[in-house]
Amino acid sequence: MSLPQPPLLLITDRKQARRPLPDIVAAALTGGCRWISLRERDLGEDEQVALLETLLPVVRRFDARFTLHGEARVAQRCALDGVHLSANGEPAAARHLLGPDKLVGISIHSVAEAAALDPTIVDYAIAGPFHETQSKPGYGPALGGAGLAKIVSAARVPVVAIGGIDAANVPDAVAAGAAGIAGMGGIMRAADPAEDVRALITALAKTAQRPRYVATP
Repeated sequence: MSLPQPPLLLITDRKQARRPLPDIVAAALTGGCRWISLRERDLGEDEQVALLETLLPVVRRFDARFTLHGEARVAQRCALDGVHLSANGEPAAARHLLGPDKLVGISIHSVAEAAALDPTIVDYAIAGPFHETQSKPGYGPALGGAGLAKIVSAARVPVVAIGGIDAANVPDAVAAGAAGIAGMGGIMRAADPAEDVRALITALAKTAQRPRYVATP
């Protein structure tokens, strides 16, 4: 299954949000984002469901994709468009539960994890951190362009870059082979989330045809 277009994923984090989550999601969608994923792992299942049900009408108004960073059964329960799993998740089980028409993604941080992905099960992977990030300081060394390029080269699925992504470094991520980008804290904290999203989408459009890095062993 192909990535939503434009290939910009907004991952929620209500603890960093400057405004109510529905307002930020609506602003991001107004700015052109068409892929939202709820990531509120500290909430229990019923609390996640309640929040998903609050946000779902907002997302559907823009004909966007809505996924969950969490359990496949919760995504199924809320009739979402897919699930994103942590690095130790079970994509085969998620695919079996959700069926062939839903997005199944997984987080990766190394070339070995990238090479192990099965493209008949997994639709995409998120790799990071691309740069130092305020959202998750100390979350492993930054991959940079060279590190991301090696992961992209090893993966048989599209790779979405995450971690410190802004309009200025989108060209580096695309040049390294990223099929898309993901944002979280920067958009959650933004004074104008719609404008931030527009800037990211513009940067993606401008870099679509630029040459890419060649990964070296």
